This record gives sequence, structure tokens and C-alpha cells, in this order.
Amino acid sequence: MLTKFETKSNRVKGLSFHPKRPWILASLHSGVVQLWDYRMGTLIDRFDEHDGPVRGVHFHKSQPLFVSGGDDYKIKIWNYKLRRCLFTLLGHLDYIRTVQFHHEYPWIVSASDDQTIRIWNWQSRTCISVLTGHNHYVMCAVFHPKEDLVVSASLDQTVRVWDISGLRKKTVAPGGEDVLRLPQMNADLFGGGDAVVKYVLEGHDRGVNWAAFHPTLPLIVSGADDRQVKLWRYNESKAWEVDTLRGHTNNVSCVMFHARQDLIISNSEDKSIRVWDMSKRTGVQTFRREHDRFWILASHPEINLLAAGHDGGMIVFKLERERPACATHGNTLYYVKDRYLRTYDFATQRDNPLMSIRRAGSAGANQGPKTLAYNPAENALLITSDVEGGSYELYAIPKEAARGDTAPEAKRGLGTSAVFIARNRFAVLDKSTNTIQIRNLQNEITKKVPTPCATTDAIFYAGTGMLLCRSEDKVTLYDMQQRTSLTELATPFIKYVVWNSDMSMVALLSKHAIIIADKRLGGAQTVHETIRVKSAAWDDSGVLLYTTLNHLKYCLPNGDSGIIRTLDSPLYVTRVAGGVVHALDREGKNRTIQVDPTEYMFKLALLQGRYDAVVNMVRGGGLCGTAIISYLQQKGFPEVALHFVTDERSRFNLAVQCGNIEVALQAAQALDDKDTWYRLGVEALRQGNYNIVEFSYQKTKSYERLSFLYLIAGHTDKLRKMLKIAEMRSDVMGRFHNALYLGDVKEQVRILEESGQLPLAYVAAAVHGLSEDVERISTKLGGLLPDVPDEDTANLMQPPIPILREDNWPLLTVSKGFFETLAAKGAASAATGAGALDESALEGAGWGADELDLGIGAENGEAEDALEGIGGEGGSEGWEMEDLDLPADVVAEAAAAAAGGAAAPFSAPAPGAPASQRWLDRRTQLAAEHAAAGSWATAMSLLHRQLGAGNFEPLKPYFMELYIASFASLPGLHGMPSMLAHLDRTWNSDASSQPPTTPTLLYSLSALEESLKAAYKLVTEGKFSDALRSFTRMLHVIPLTVVESRKEVDDVKELLTICREYHTALRCELKRKELRDDDMARNAELAAYFTHCRLQSVHLALSLRSAMTIFFKLKNFATCATFCRRLLELNAGAKIAEQARTVLAACEKNPSDAVKVNYDPRNPFDLCAITFTPIYKGSKYVEDPYTGARFVPDCKGQISPLGDFVRIGADASGLYISTSQQTR
Repeated sequence: MLTKFETKSNRVKGLSFHPKRPWILASLHSGVVQLWDYRMGTLIDRFDEHDGPVRGVHFHKSQPLFVSGGDDYKIKIWNYKLRRCLFTLLGHLDYIRTVQFHHEYPWIVSASDDQTIRIWNWQSRTCISVLTGHNHYVMCAVFHPKEDLVVSASLDQTVRVWDISGLRKKTVAPGGEDVLRLPQMNADLFGGGDAVVKYVLEGHDRGVNWAAFHPTLPLIVSGADDRQVKLWRYNESKAWEVDTLRGHTNNVSCVMFHARQDLIISNSEDKSIRVWDMSKRTGVQTFRREHDRFWILASHPEINLLAAGHDGGMIVFKLERERPACATHGNTLYYVKDRYLRTYDFATQRDNPLMSIRRAGSAGANQGPKTLAYNPAENALLITSDVEGGSYELYAIPKEAARGDTAPEAKRGLGTSAVFIARNRFAVLDKSTNTIQIRNLQNEITKKVPTPCATTDAIFYAGTGMLLCRSEDKVTLYDMQQRTSLTELATPFIKYVVWNSDMSMVALLSKHAIIIADKRLGGAQTVHETIRVKSAAWDDSGVLLYTTLNHLKYCLPNGDSGIIRTLDSPLYVTRVAGGVVHALDREGKNRTIQVDPTEYMFKLALLQGRYDAVVNMVRGGGLCGTAIISYLQQKGFPEVALHFVTDERSRFNLAVQCGNIEVALQAAQALDDKDTWYRLGVEALRQGNYNIVEFSYQKTKSYERLSFLYLIAGHTDKLRKMLKIAEMRSDVMGRFHNALYLGDVKEQVRILEESGQLPLAYVAAAVHGLSEDVERISTKLGGLLPDVPDEDTANLMQPPIPILREDNWPLLTVSKGFFETLAAKGAASAATGAGALDESALEGAGWGADELDLGIGAENGEAEDALEGIGGEGGSEGWEMEDLDLPADVVAEAAAAAAGGAAAPFSAPAPGAPASQRWLDRRTQLAAEHAAAGSWATAMSLLHRQLGAGNFEPLKPYFMELYIASFASLPGLHGMPSMLAHLDRTWNSDASSQPPTTPTLLYSLSALEESLKAAYKLVTEGKFSDALRSFTRMLHVIPLTVVESRKEVDDVKELLTICREYHTALRCELKRKELRDDDMARNAELAAYFTHCRLQSVHLALSLRSAMTIFFKLKNFATCATFCRRLLELNAGAKIAEQARTVLAACEKNPSDAVKVNYDPRNPFDLCAITFTPIYKGSKYVEDPYTGARFVPDCKGQISPLGDFVRIGADASGLYISTSQQTR
């Protein structure tokens, strides 16, 4: 059985596959109907309206409907698109066991415990026939897939076949319903004549639970409480029993024919699924569950999938592998189909049978060919299968194609994997002895080599004399000649290995991931898939094309992936050449798919820096879509996207991102909306392009920003004009701000006076010594004059004088990139080709020649006059410029040369990636480096995956410390913020430039060792609470420490073990001290447990002396004597030894225990770190995946007290603190 999907839920009583989509319905004993996507493994929806168990459920063949029947006597028809019940059919008087749609007519058949079968028209929502005749519960009723028959099974020990052809004529034939209509009451009581019993099959000794038709043959299969499966045949006149299949040990719940093979599948309350060979009438396979009884079976109507419901959920599975065994060499594909080895020529597309091979094992036993390896040097073939637990067959391919069914003699042997490793040698993995056998082509063993790992369970070819050995969680590159492991790579469970043509790159395929690496397993990149990965092949350009269940996708060497096209059915890629993908389908047919490689070739050219190819593809116009644009933005190439984006909004966003202010200005003029102009102003201000900032503020009518811009740029003449504009707009605050910027006190006083702020106007005039204004305003105030401050301390506030008064502030001088140079060449050629420069494109681009549209109106003509001359001089004054008639080619070359200058003034580029991002670009798996870079989410994700961390609150201060320690704060000028500088661990003062690689880390092994010494001292002094805090801190710091060598990794792991033992011991002792005096037995137990923690000798001696004293006082002399002997074995000090001998002598006089305690010194045990109870050898336990501390099984899922951040029993890969842990 190959399990594809499994759920855990309440008991599943009904199942139904969707005919087209990868969905399955499961009706539960709890009353819920679940809709699952078995391909994605997700619950799509749940329907909860039935009251009580739902025993039957079925999808409609073409409509978005399904039907369910339950113990509430109701049949409900649901629309899964609308996610609701459409209507309910009432009529049954007891539990409804099964429901099913008819494949053609709008009918539903239902079976019930009221001893009837009903057929309903779901369109008219009426019962059209009641089939009576059974005299016990009817357990199932099923339509024949083609004929007008219904089969039913009942606890009255019979199977009945009903002829419903009369019903079809009555309800489907035109006018038939009127002719054959019977009174409804009589039909309900006695059954209508439109559905009659054709056969009654008797033979079971107990109640029959299920019966089903064969899809094509006149056969019926049934299963009953007599534990038997019976096969029946029928013709037009009679039906009879063919055979009985025995083997189940409890009631048979469900039974069915396999849709594609001569198999019968049954399941039972004996917790097994059995597969029977229909022709031999024998059992082929049995699949068992430990605790769950099976209740229901379902088969997919189109593809080779089965489902079974049991007490704890359901499983979706298939009986045998459908992947054709194949191998590619040169231009030829070798593959196995229908017991024949065939060849397929990719060039001519000719398919030829080459030879017959041994017949596969029994159908349904999953014993067909598993892998195929071809040896071109000796024209030999190696086929592996699961026969006899794993075996291989070695064939010498004949020079001429074999005729008939004569198969050439094969050399066979046992082994889970077999691959060629040299011209005349192949390797076989023998798992029983953990050896790799090297055999010659006569199948003789020439050498035996031990596997690199005891858990190696498969081998793959990795070049001459080299193997990739798969074990639990890694792949090892193994040199067979040297018998050494060259390197290791941590991976999920690898199923297939695909090499490129020159063996320089390898793809490791697992169920849901692809790892791409070089031939030494270096530079590994992982691509994760939610849908199962099926196959892969390398393109000649170095791109991996792979298939999932429903997609053909590509993967670049850096791990970037994308979808090429959707697949109707799963395909297994055999070869990729140019834009043609060759593949095999599940029937073993060769398929050819034309694909467009433009997208992934474009991304590959970007990755490899082949920018000329990039530009050619851009100009070719084969690329489009937002996905490409977002990819270029993500990878830092917005200027490339700018070349082929025509949408002005996208052009503007890309231009702002890459700092191309000229293109951004063009796009903003085309869009001409306020938000765009505002963003353009922000970007221009960042670059220091004063002219475009001014133009943007004018477009958005941002008067306040415009005034402030003139202030900092020192344009007082323009500020005076802004003052006049504010006055015409009646903007009092705008007038006052402009007067303040200009330092014009008289204007300020006038504005305050006009706005009615006479006291403020009086104070302003008095302070600044404007005597005329003071007299005039004091008269208006009428003697109520405000207090005026002392004039001697007053200073006139004047706006600052700018240092620079140029049009634009100094711009950054940078070299133009490849794409900017090409763009300049293209622009120059375009301009030359047009013959004249479009002067309208220059309007408003920073020169201020067009009018400042302030929206004042025609009556404010003075304001318009006041704005003349803001951007430049008019009239005939200035330099006289005349056009020169230069040749077009000279103009183009000059423009290109200017564009390609090494130090041409150019707008500032987009900001580079911060150091923290550069640190993470290495895809480090060290949580400490992620925390130091400030990426706490990924750090927590890594700790969760590596250690099973579930509570990160205790680690927060250490994350903060790491982050703070990785940056230095450099104070800036007065009023400016400080600047952060990254501190790199690999910084070299001699290097001229050094990009960020790894952050400086706060915690180190040496610091941990110092902390351990301090903690030991605290334990010796008896300061247990302080010592416990110290060990807890070390447990928090260890995962955030990084070391260099394997030896240091081992040292840290040893330190972790010490922390675990002391942490548990100290908590045990502190727990003992909290106990009351009357609980002496528990007090003694904890003292005894304390002595079994692996402590330093001096601390162990102190714990033993304490336990000896407590047990002696408790008069448990026999146990006390064991502590005395252990104390003497430690060779403690003379004083302690003398005391121990004295106590031992006293104990041996009366070797008995007065108080019973839960402690057995002779039975080895581990101490549960939560309950502080012993876990004796052989008992069940769960572990803390970080420290390895053990706990009783009830503690699973709790947070471990050793550090308070790891979840007990979590699935984790282990502590990872060094890159040296990746390779050996």
C-alpha cells in the first residue's frame, strides 16, 4: 500500500471521491461531513447539519452537488459551491445507511434500517419508488454503472438484485408517467411494479454488510458478518455463487472490485484491508492497523486511487507504484512497459520493444520494476523491484530484438538498491549486513564495503566509483575506492537523484522538496513544494525542469523556481531539449510537450550576468506580466523591468525604485495625479534635485512645502512672491510663515494687526522698535497695553543664510550600469532617427518655464505677474544658439560615448542592501546570526525546527543583546541622528573593502566555560537558587552561540549535558527543601534522586552525605548503607570517609527500612524533570529535544522546565551551532 493522504478524525462511515477534482468527502460518526483536498492535504470545508452519525455520502458526476444520509432519517442534497444544504428529502423511518446518485438520471438510491430501499428524483424532490422485500436492516444499495439494476445487501443474510427498467420507462419515457402511475399509498406499502426483484442471492450465514457490481463484467461481490467475501455471477435468467474468499477474522464491512485490475478489495472490523486476486481467488496482500476497525471503502472513478475509513479517520492510497521504470542514455530512452523492455528514440520518435523481461509479481502486490539502470559500455540493464523484500535482475541486452515471450536469462540477487558504478561493476546494498557489495557482470561478489552510516537504506550513482548513500536525514557522498565519506548533506527523505549531462550538478528529489547542489554536494539550494514532486530532468543550459502532480515547473541553480504549465495528469520527465520536454505518463506512453523557455532562460541570464542576452530577450518582446516585474524588483534589477514596461504607473514605481528621476518625471507627467507628483517630489528631494522638487510642489499646490524649499535654498525673491500669493489666497498663516522666513517684521506686525491680534501686534512692534506702529496700535487698544519684555535681551530672528545657492544641490557621481548605457544608446538612436528633439519633453523638467498653476483665477492677475521670472530670464537676452547640421551617425556615437562615461554625473542609485540583509543572504541556518541581524522571526523559526522551541519569551533579552552587540552607534552632527555601523565577525583591517558576511556575536564558548566555573562555585557554596539561575542562563545562551570546529561542537554538547544534569539536580533539591517536615518519605525520595544526577565528585559527595543523614534519621538503614558504600567509593576526604564507615557499621547491624519509599538503588533509572519520579529502564518516556532530558509520557506537549522554552516530545532536527555540522 502506498499511502497518499491520511486524516485523523472521528470514525469515518462514508467516503466519496470527486470525479474530476482532487477532493474526497468523508462523513463522520459525529454528524459532520468533511471535504478534503487529498493532493494538498488540507480541509476545504465542513458541513454540519445532520443530527447524529452520517453513514452515506456521494458526489454527483457532473453537478456541484453531493448527497448525504444520516441517523436523523434525512437525506440532504448540498451544493458545495454555495456551501449550504439545498433541500432535505424525508420519507425513511429509520437510520439511512447509504446514498448514491445515478450516473445518468436525476435519481438517488438510499438504503435504510426501515427495511426499504428508496429511489428519489432529486430534481422534483420526490420519492419515485420504494423497493420492499428485505426483512431486516438494508445495509447498502448501489446502482449498476451501466444497466438498469440495483444491488442491495441486508442483515436478513441475502443480496438482492432489482430490475428498475420499468422505473426508467415510467419516469424517463415521454408520457410514461401518466400511463404507469400507481397510487402513492399503495406504492409505499407494497412497492411499485416499476422496480422488481430479479435475483435473491442466498449463501451467507450472517447478515450481509455490502454488495457491489463489477464495472464491466456480470459479477457481484458481497461481504458479511460471517467473515466471508463471496463472488457471484449472473445472467439474464439466474444468478449463482462462484466462490468464497476466506481470511478475515471479523465482520467484513465493505467490499468492492478494483476499477482497473482483476482484484477485489475488502475491509473488516478485524482492522485489516485485504486484496484478493479475482482469477486465482487467493489473498494477495493484507494491510493492518493497530487499533482502528475499518468501515468503508471508496474508489476513484478515473484514476488509480482508493480510500478507506476507519475508527480514527481515513486513508487515501493506491496498491502499487505507477511510475514507469526508465533510464535515459544519449538520444535513447529505455523503459519497462507490460513485461517488455522498450526503447524510444527522441529524435525519430520511434518506439521499439527490445526484449521480454520476467513477469512481475501478483497484481496489487506492488512488485513491478522499481528502478532501471543502463550500462552503455556493456549494453547491460539492471532492474530492481520489491520482490522478496528487495531484489535485482541483471540483463544482457541482445543485439537483435527478441521475438515472442522468450525472456533472456537474468542474473538475480537480493538487495534493496542496485546501481552500476563502473564499466563492468555494479553495487548492491545489503541492508541486513549494512554492506555494499561490488559485483561483476557475472553477478559474482568482488568486494564488500561497509556502509558509511548504519542507517543507510538506499544508494544512488554519483560518478565512477562514487555513490550517494541515503540514510535517515542525510545523504552521504561515498568514495568506494577510498572507503571514505567525502561529504554529507542534511536532507529530507530522498527518493530520486537526477544528474545533469556533465555530472557537475545534482538534484535530490524528496516527496515535497528538491535540493540542488554541485557534484560535491556544495552550494545546496532547496525548493519546497506543497504538492508531491514526481520527476525531474536537467536542461542543457543548466536549468532543472521538474513535475509535480499537476504542474511542470523549473528551478534555477540559485533555487528560484516558477511554473511553466499545468498538467492534466502526472508525467515523468525523461529528457529536456530546447523547448521540448519528453515524458512518460502512467500508462507508459511517451508524451512530447512544447514549452516556452523564455522566462527561465531570461532569469538564468540575469543570474549569470549575461546582460546582452537579457536585453535581446527584452527587445524580443517575449516577456510580460507582473510576475516578471516583481521578480526583477525582488532581485534588485528594477532598471531591467523599466525597459519593457509600458504601463505608466508601473514605469513610475520602477523608476522611483531604481532612482531614475528622468523616467519618473516622464511617467508623472503622463499620469498627472497628486499622489504621483508628491512621490516624485520626495524622491527628487532625496537625490537633491531641487528643480524637480520645486516643479512637483508646484503641481501639487503644496504652498507650505514650496515656501520651506525656497527658505532652505536661499531664494528670498521667490519667498516674497509666495508671500504675495498667500495674501491673494487670504491665507493668514501662510502669509505669516513667509514673513517669518523672510525676517520681515513690519509685514508680521501688519498681518497680526489685520487679523485682529492687536496685543500680539503691539508686542511685536514694541520689541522690534517700530515706534510708529506702536503708537497706532496703542491708540486702537485704548490704554489696555500688554507687558513688553526688556528690549535689551531681545534679538531679531533672521532666517539662516544657505551655504549653496545653485539650481541643484551636489549630486552623487556614479558610473552608469550596463542597462543605463544601453538605454542611452537606444535613446540616442531614437532621437537621431526622429531627426529632431521633442522640445515638449523638456517642458517643466526643472527650468520653471511654464506657468505656476496656483488656481487663483483670472481676477488675481497681479499674482500671476508676481511669479514671472521665478525659473529664468525671458526675452531676447542670453546666449545665441544655432543648430548645427551634423551627420546622424556622428550624433549617435557621441551620445553613446557620453552615456558610457566612467564618471558622468548621474542621479543617485537606489540604496544598497543593509548589512543585516547581506548577513542573511548566505542563507545561514544559525539562529544566532539571524537574531544578530534583527530577523527574529526566522531565528525563532530555526529554533522551533532545530530544538522544538515553543515559548520564546525567556529568549527575548538574549535576542536583544545579540542584536545590540552586532552594531556600533556613531554619533552624528548636532541635531542629526546617530549612524549605525555593522560589526562584522570576519573584518580584516588590512582589506581595502570588505562586504558584510557574518555578524559579530556576543556569546562564545569561552564565556560559557567561565559561566560554568562560576556556577560550580555557587553549588559548592550551597547557593542553589543562584546556581540554578546561572545554569538556566547557560541553557538560554547555548543555542545562540556559534563555534567553528567539530571539537568545539562536541564541547558545547558536553556543556549542555552538564547543564541538564545540574539543572535537574538543583530543582530536585530545591523542591525537597520546600516540603513540610511531616512528608518525610517524599523528602527522602528526593534526596535519593539527587544522588543519581551526574555531578562533579565534590558535589556528588555532598549529595550522598545529605541523603545518608536523611535516611539514617528515617531509620531506613538498608538504603542508607548503599549511600555509605557509594560515598566510600568516591574517595572523599578522611573526615567524610570516617563518618561514612561509622554509619555503615551501624546500618549493617539492622539492615532494614522502616519507611517505604519509591526508590530502588539496584534498578537503573532516569529522573523525570517535572514530576521528579524515576523512569526505570524499559519504561516509556518522552524527551526534551534540546537537552535530552527525559519525562514521563503524560508530560508530552508541555514546555520543558529546563530553560522554559522547548516543547517536550517535539519533532526537531537537533542543536545546530556550527557550519562544520553540515560536512565532515
